[in-house]
Amino acid sequence: MSVTESPAARLQALFEGHRLTPTQRRIAHSMVRRAADVPFLSSVELAELAGVSQPSVTRFAVALGFDGYPALRRHLREVAPAEPVARAESANEYQQAVEAEIENLRHLAEALADPGPVREAGRLLAASRPLPVLGLRAAASQAYGFAYFAAKVHPDVRLLHEGGSMIEDRIDGAVRAGASALLCFALPRHPREVVDTLAHAKEAGLAVVTVADSAFAPVARHSDLLLPAAVGTGLAFDTACAPMLLGRVLLEAMCDDLPDAQARLEEFDAKAAARGLFED
Repeated sequence: MSVTESPAARLQALFEGHRLTPTQRRIAHSMVRRAADVPFLSSVELAELAGVSQPSVTRFAVALGFDGYPALRRHLREVAPAEPVARAESANEYQQAVEAEIENLRHLAEALADPGPVREAGRLLAASRPLPVLGLRAAASQAYGFAYFAAKVHPDVRLLHEGGSMIEDRIDGAVRAGASALLCFALPRHPREVVDTLAHAKEAGLAVVTVADSAFAPVARHSDLLLPAAVGTGLAFDTACAPMLLGRVLLEAMCDDLPDAQARLEEFDAKAAARGLFED
């Protein structure tokens, strides 16, 4: 394993290939989000961090192949920095929420050190005609934002941001029209309808690209390519700066595989100027 990998990346590699229960995925997700601190936490502290019981942490360590949590912690200390990362104390909860989002963006930047998965996703999305974009409930705004900009460069984008009995019909219609891939934004709390919709998309033959808050999200088993971007949980409602930015990165990657993307943007700008669409 490369010594340049971040603690979060090392943890991610440790968890890959293991069949984890929903509770264990929650523990894994919490550990990745606090990767630099986890080697110094007791099993009780980790349980509190993940919102699970202490025996669940022990069972999680055993599921990873360790004798127990102490053995897992010893292993983590061997591959983590010698000291936990010092965190500045914020004056209030609002600043803490902002600092947590900054940390999420740092993790995203580390993940993007390997641009391969994003470039592959961009290729899949660019080639799909039409391109269905799915996002329900908390993820609806992420899907809408991506679809709004994607429609400026992609010839046929179909936004799926409202659930219900017709959503599978719309996916079937996209497949009949020639769709080869679907982009999904999946954020907590993960609606069962999203999981069921992705299962249907896979059965219909679509390649599923998913932006989710964690590689251990429930949608992972129905995703061909999952790109994680953590959400902030320090406020009453989750914050999703990293998933939004990852969506923009995907747009850039998709544009790189659309040879007429720049021409489409220039055409839009010319028409917008002729219509006086914008003040600036």
